[in-house]
Amino acid sequence: MKKLREEDLRTLDADVPLIPSIPYGLQHILAMFVANLAPVSILAGVAGLSGASTALVIQSALLIAGIGTLIQLFPLFGRIGSGLPIVMGCSFTFLTVMIGIAATSGYGAVLGAVIAGGLIEGVLGLLAKYWRWLISPIVAASVVTAIGFSLLGVGATSFGGGDASAADFGSWTNLALGSISLVTCLLFQAFAKGIYKQLSVLAGLVVGYLVAIPLGMVDFSAFADMQLFALPALIFSSQEFVPVFEPGAIFAIVMIFLVSATETIGDTTALASSGLKRDVTDKELSGSIACDGFISSLSGVFGCIPITSFSQNVGLVAMTGVVNRRAIATGAVIMVLAAFVPAISTFFCTLPSAVLGGCTLMMFGNIVVAGFQMMSKAGFTQRNIVIAALSLSMGLGFTSVSAIFVNFPTLFQDVFAANCVAVVFVVAVVANLVLPKNMSANGSEDSADEAASAQPQADAEVA
Repeated sequence: MKKLREEDLRTLDADVPLIPSIPYGLQHILAMFVANLAPVSILAGVAGLSGASTALVIQSALLIAGIGTLIQLFPLFGRIGSGLPIVMGCSFTFLTVMIGIAATSGYGAVLGAVIAGGLIEGVLGLLAKYWRWLISPIVAASVVTAIGFSLLGVGATSFGGGDASAADFGSWTNLALGSISLVTCLLFQAFAKGIYKQLSVLAGLVVGYLVAIPLGMVDFSAFADMQLFALPALIFSSQEFVPVFEPGAIFAIVMIFLVSATETIGDTTALASSGLKRDVTDKELSGSIACDGFISSLSGVFGCIPITSFSQNVGLVAMTGVVNRRAIATGAVIMVLAAFVPAISTFFCTLPSAVLGGCTLMMFGNIVVAGFQMMSKAGFTQRNIVIAALSLSMGLGFTSVSAIFVNFPTLFQDVFAANCVAVVFVVAVVANLVLPKNMSANGSEDSADEAASAQPQADAEVA
């Protein structure tokens, strides 16, 4: 058998032996495994999906994330996919908007918006060179910050027990369970070595789950009729998965796809720079965004949510130097195979909300910090400060008093009244277009143009 050499792992297209390369592919998957499934679990709970349907959605998340990763590694038709060591997974970026859509129009409207929005982003990805200028780094940073803030309430609700109207919401048992999970994540993050730090969320889930069992907070009935192997389901396999194409929902999701595309640009640029020591090409950027879009539409067909690139993988590549496509593909294949093992999805379905809240609360806080980091990279010029301050104050302020939209058309209310991310996005884009480039607090020429050329290097999916 051919020996696995370190220099081959650090080479994009080197021929590596299959079996020895599996651990190197697996570590890329483990770094994002829990973060891939957490948004699915949260949305399913908010949408009121049955346990069986939730399990099917989680199976689909594993399947589509694995397929999406393979397409990014080995592009389809030479256009869809970047050819870079990108790992795909379900995105927290869309969670706030999808929760709003599910609450007002049902889970079917989420799926319809994901299918349509993904197709639109896929086409836009193929045409990326014509519109990339529209979303400057400060626009992306403002939106990512808004996403983080909007998710804090979701994490806190899960921490308290998941259902604010339940009799035991905020009980000492739920608060203790959430705290145990959170503290476990923090301790693992502080004391684990090397790549094991990437597994801190998984450690929090496992410890919280084990503590919840003797407290009688884990329902094992879902395991009773579980099959050893099962196929992921298409949308029409359940009444809950029938897509509904509502214009307002589609418009809201498309705007978030544009934000996600900006994050993907940052991830792809960072991978080329840190892993391959070169600049990213326009073809790689275009293929990366196109893959995000089209694979998200496929995800919707399987009853799941959008799939995007994971920035955890960028950090892992920078730390380990492993960029070999064949090695990372072994991890993607393992993820696809895991989709046919219902025990994995069933485990996530039986997680108490407080356990999930304890782990995801830290994730959501990290998204806020990621937004601040992106602002810092964009530069705190007077112009950028105005764009960020205006968009965040209007987005977070107006949607906290949704009655302010009462005189607007129904479609407008459906998109913006409860969706701070959409408001922040629109205000930031408009402000970025209309504010003078030389805006400065002291009258001197501002350096915003120079800052606008920077690529955002952070993603909203930070675990």
